[in-house]
Amino acid sequence: MTLIIRDQLTCPPTWFASYRDLTLYCAVMLKMDIVIESADADTYYRWIKPRGGMDFVEDIVRPGSEPGVHLDIERQFPSTIITDRIAPENVHRLIAAIRSAA
Repeated sequence: MTLIIRDQLTCPPTWFASYRDLTLYCAVMLKMDIVIESADADTYYRWIKPRGGMDFVEDIVRPGSEPGVHLDIERQFPSTIITDRIAPENVHRLIAAIRSAA
């Protein structure tokens, strides 16, 4: 199963440590492939890579090119989990929602 994270969810107000916790948990415990969905891959790669945000992410893909569970700010695909940020107060809820959707 693939977890597709919208590029905007890697930037503030997302807590980067919570983003890393989420990707670590999904990659190691749930055995998911994780990709970032972005139309501007270079900009987000330059933001994410130096902070260790690509450690558990397989690739950056174009929007709509990959099937799987979407983590997004709005519903664009059938299996989408909607959130405005990844932060300590919602990371456990997001993991539970991803686990039940997978």
